[in-house]
Amino acid sequence: MNQLSFFSAESLPPSVTDLSGLLASTGHVVLSGAGARISVVVDDEWRADAISDLIAECGLVAEIGRSEEDRPLVRTASVAELSALASQWTKGAVKSMPPGWVPGARELRAWVLAAGRPEADGERYVLGLDPHAPDTHAPLAQALMRAGIAPTLIGTRGSMPGLRVTGRRRLSRLVENVGMPPRNDAARAGWPRAE
Repeated sequence: MNQLSFFSAESLPPSVTDLSGLLASTGHVVLSGAGARISVVVDDEWRADAISDLIAECGLVAEIGRSEEDRPLVRTASVAELSALASQWTKGAVKSMPPGWVPGARELRAWVLAAGRPEADGERYVLGLDPHAPDTHAPLAQALMRAGIAPTLIGTRGSMPGLRVTGRRRLSRLVENVGMPPRNDAARAGWPRAE
């Protein structure tokens, strides 16, 4: 039987700051006169659906489409509610992690939804990073450490950089934070677990 943790993503109220987990992964933000838009390209339809639900929980409208590479794309409308978040996560036109940022449970859930992947039959778990924003990699590793989950930075020279989480205690902490997977077999297969 699975028990909901007091610190789980499901136990916290939604907020637009939850979407910073998308920016910690492969998500992008664009500022405009109307506000800001967050978008993320994902590998699977279940991820797009779950991120769309997360965006809706935050009180925003999500749009699901296809990227130029024909992969699922989820984005918000350009809205004023995201302007502060966009300003925190950019320096000029470049994505940059805000100083002192620590991902909470809902931010970690968004990160897992966007770019999480199990390795070694679930013995390790990788939180994907943006290959186009290498200056965010080390600060995001430190942010994850501040959240109590010490990762190893991997793949910095390739197209799939990430933060690898290993060890029962660290995986348990991640699982406790992100809560239950979406109700989908593919989502359950791609979700972190601690056994």
